[in-house]
Amino acid sequence: MKFWIAIAKAIDAANEFIGRAVLWLVGAATLISALNALARYGLGRSSNAWLEIQWYLFGAIILLAAGYTLKHNGHVRIDVIYGRWSARTQAWIDLIGTMLFLLPLCGLMVWLGWPGFVDSFLSGEMSPDAGGLIRWPVRLIIPLGFTLLAMQGVAEIIKRIAFLRDEGKLPHEQPQEEV
Repeated sequence: MKFWIAIAKAIDAANEFIGRAVLWLVGAATLISALNALARYGLGRSSNAWLEIQWYLFGAIILLAAGYTLKHNGHVRIDVIYGRWSARTQAWIDLIGTMLFLLPLCGLMVWLGWPGFVDSFLSGEMSPDAGGLIRWPVRLIIPLGFTLLAMQGVAEIIKRIAFLRDEGKLPHEQPQEEV
Protein backbone atom coordinates (compact mmCIF):
# COMPACT_ATOMS: atom_id res chain seq x y z
CA MET A 1 0.00 0.00 0.00
CA LYS A 2 2.94 2.35 0.57
CA PHE A 3 3.70 2.33 -3.16
CA TRP A 4 0.12 3.35 -3.96
CA ILE A 5 0.10 6.04 -1.28
CA ALA A 6 3.29 7.43 -2.84
CA ILE A 7 1.50 7.51 -6.21
CA ALA A 8 -1.44 9.34 -4.61
CA LYS A 9 0.95 11.87 -3.05
CA ALA A 10 2.62 12.47 -6.41
CA ILE A 11 -0.76 13.06 -8.06
CA ASP A 12 -1.75 15.35 -5.19
CA ALA A 13 1.48 17.32 -5.65
CA ALA A 14 0.97 17.64 -9.41
CA ASN A 15 -2.61 18.88 -9.04
CA GLU A 16 -1.57 21.21 -6.22
CA PHE A 17 1.11 22.75 -8.44
CA ILE A 18 -1.22 23.06 -11.44
CA GLY A 19 -4.07 24.43 -9.32
CA ARG A 20 -1.85 27.14 -7.85
CA ALA A 21 -0.46 27.97 -11.31
CA VAL A 22 -3.99 28.29 -12.70
CA LEU A 23 -4.64 30.92 -10.05
CA TRP A 24 -2.53 33.26 -12.17
CA LEU A 25 -4.94 32.76 -15.06
CA VAL A 26 -7.67 34.36 -12.92
CA GLY A 27 -5.55 37.50 -12.67
CA ALA A 28 -4.81 37.43 -16.39
CA ALA A 29 -8.50 36.99 -17.26
CA THR A 30 -9.44 39.85 -14.94
CA LEU A 31 -6.79 42.15 -16.40
CA ILE A 32 -7.74 41.31 -19.99
CA SER A 33 -11.41 41.84 -19.19
CA ALA A 34 -10.71 45.24 -17.63
CA LEU A 35 -8.46 46.34 -20.51
CA ASN A 36 -11.02 45.16 -23.03
CA ALA A 37 -13.76 47.14 -21.29
CA LEU A 38 -11.54 50.24 -21.20
CA ALA A 39 -10.66 49.86 -24.88
CA ARG A 40 -14.26 49.25 -25.90
CA TYR A 41 -16.00 51.95 -23.87
CA GLY A 42 -13.15 54.43 -23.46
CA LEU A 43 -11.59 54.29 -26.91
CA GLY A 44 -14.40 52.73 -28.92
CA ARG A 45 -12.08 49.90 -30.01
CA SER A 46 -12.04 46.20 -29.31
CA SER A 47 -11.54 42.90 -31.06
CA ASN A 48 -12.98 39.43 -31.00
CA ALA A 49 -9.57 38.11 -29.95
CA TRP A 50 -9.90 39.95 -26.63
CA LEU A 51 -13.27 38.35 -25.99
CA GLU A 52 -12.11 34.90 -27.08
CA ILE A 53 -9.02 34.92 -24.89
CA GLN A 54 -11.28 35.68 -21.93
CA TRP A 55 -13.42 32.64 -22.79
CA TYR A 56 -10.31 30.48 -23.29
CA LEU A 57 -8.90 31.55 -19.93
CA PHE A 58 -12.21 30.93 -18.17
CA GLY A 59 -12.37 27.42 -19.66
CA ALA A 60 -8.77 26.77 -18.65
CA ILE A 61 -9.42 27.96 -15.10
CA ILE A 62 -12.42 25.68 -14.65
CA LEU A 63 -11.04 22.57 -16.36
CA LEU A 64 -7.41 22.68 -15.23
CA ALA A 65 -8.35 23.40 -11.61
CA ALA A 66 -10.96 20.61 -11.32
CA GLY A 67 -8.39 18.11 -10.00
CA TYR A 68 -7.13 20.68 -7.50
CA THR A 69 -10.70 21.29 -6.37
CA LEU A 70 -11.29 17.56 -5.89
CA LYS A 71 -8.06 17.26 -3.92
CA HIS A 72 -9.30 19.98 -1.57
CA ASN A 73 -12.79 18.44 -1.32
CA GLY A 74 -14.34 21.49 -2.94
CA HIS A 75 -16.83 19.88 -5.29
CA VAL A 76 -20.53 20.05 -4.53
CA ARG A 77 -22.14 17.25 -2.59
CA ILE A 78 -25.19 16.96 -0.38
CA ASP A 79 -23.47 17.66 2.94
CA VAL A 80 -26.75 17.65 4.87
CA ILE A 81 -26.94 13.89 4.34
CA TYR A 82 -23.28 13.01 3.75
CA GLY A 83 -22.08 14.88 6.85
CA ARG A 84 -24.27 12.78 9.16
CA TRP A 85 -22.66 9.49 8.18
CA SER A 86 -19.57 7.99 9.76
CA ALA A 87 -16.16 8.55 8.20
CA ARG A 88 -16.10 4.94 7.00
CA THR A 89 -19.48 5.30 5.28
CA GLN A 90 -18.32 8.55 3.69
CA ALA A 91 -15.16 6.82 2.46
CA TRP A 92 -17.22 4.03 0.89
CA ILE A 93 -19.53 6.55 -0.81
CA ASP A 94 -16.55 8.50 -2.13
CA LEU A 95 -14.87 5.31 -3.32
CA ILE A 96 -17.92 3.92 -5.10
CA GLY A 97 -18.96 7.29 -6.53
CA THR A 98 -15.49 7.95 -7.90
CA MET A 99 -15.24 4.53 -9.50
CA LEU A 100 -18.78 4.40 -10.90
CA PHE A 101 -19.31 8.01 -11.93
CA LEU A 102 -16.22 10.23 -11.91
CA LEU A 103 -13.70 7.99 -13.67
CA PRO A 104 -16.08 6.82 -16.42
CA LEU A 105 -17.15 10.42 -17.08
CA CYS A 106 -13.53 11.58 -17.25
CA GLY A 107 -12.63 8.71 -19.56
CA LEU A 108 -15.54 9.55 -21.84
CA MET A 109 -14.64 13.24 -21.96
CA VAL A 110 -10.99 12.48 -22.78
CA TRP A 111 -12.05 9.95 -25.42
CA LEU A 112 -14.49 12.40 -27.01
CA GLY A 113 -12.30 15.48 -26.57
CA TRP A 114 -9.02 14.17 -27.94
CA PRO A 115 -10.13 13.74 -31.59
CA GLY A 116 -11.55 17.28 -31.56
CA PHE A 117 -8.19 18.62 -30.42
CA VAL A 118 -6.26 16.58 -33.01
CA ASP A 119 -8.56 17.64 -35.86
CA SER A 120 -8.35 21.27 -34.77
CA PHE A 121 -4.57 21.14 -34.48
CA LEU A 122 -3.99 19.40 -37.81
CA SER A 123 -6.38 21.65 -39.72
CA GLY A 124 -5.19 24.88 -38.09
CA GLU A 125 -8.79 25.64 -37.11
CA MET A 126 -9.47 29.29 -36.46
CA SER A 127 -12.42 31.02 -34.91
CA PRO A 128 -14.99 31.95 -37.55
CA ASP A 129 -15.21 35.46 -36.05
CA ALA A 130 -13.18 38.27 -37.59
CA GLY A 131 -9.91 38.63 -35.68
CA GLY A 132 -10.58 35.42 -33.77
CA LEU A 133 -7.98 33.07 -32.34
CA ILE A 134 -6.76 29.60 -33.20
CA ARG A 135 -8.93 26.93 -31.61
CA TRP A 136 -6.59 24.01 -30.83
CA PRO A 137 -5.29 25.38 -27.48
CA VAL A 138 -8.77 25.58 -26.01
CA ARG A 139 -9.66 22.18 -27.45
CA LEU A 140 -6.57 20.69 -25.78
CA ILE A 141 -7.73 21.98 -22.40
CA ILE A 142 -10.75 19.64 -22.45
CA PRO A 143 -8.92 16.28 -22.48
CA LEU A 144 -6.10 17.70 -20.36
CA GLY A 145 -8.45 18.98 -17.66
CA PHE A 146 -10.39 15.73 -17.51
CA THR A 147 -7.14 13.74 -17.40
CA LEU A 148 -6.01 15.77 -14.38
CA LEU A 149 -9.41 15.24 -12.74
CA ALA A 150 -9.26 11.48 -13.42
CA MET A 151 -5.75 11.30 -11.98
CA GLN A 152 -6.96 13.03 -8.83
CA GLY A 153 -9.88 10.60 -8.74
CA VAL A 154 -7.37 7.74 -8.72
CA ALA A 155 -5.48 9.44 -5.89
CA GLU A 156 -8.73 9.81 -3.92
CA ILE A 157 -9.54 6.12 -4.48
CA ILE A 158 -6.11 5.16 -3.14
CA LYS A 159 -6.56 7.39 -0.07
CA ARG A 160 -10.04 5.97 0.63
CA ILE A 161 -8.80 2.38 0.34
CA ALA A 162 -5.89 3.18 2.66
CA PHE A 163 -8.33 4.68 5.16
CA LEU A 164 -10.68 1.70 4.96
CA ARG A 165 -7.69 -0.60 5.57
CA ASP A 166 -6.71 1.53 8.60
CA GLU A 167 -3.52 2.60 6.82
CA GLY A 168 -4.26 6.29 6.42
CA LYS A 169 -6.43 9.25 7.28
CA LEU A 170 -9.07 10.86 5.14
CA PRO A 171 -7.88 14.15 3.67
CA HIS A 172 -10.39 16.21 5.64
CA GLU A 173 -9.09 14.69 8.89
CA GLN A 174 -5.66 16.18 8.27
CA PRO A 175 -5.02 19.81 9.18
CA GLN A 176 -5.37 22.11 6.18
CA GLU A 177 -2.25 24.03 5.31
CA GLU A 178 -2.51 27.80 5.06
CA VAL A 179 -2.48 29.31 1.58
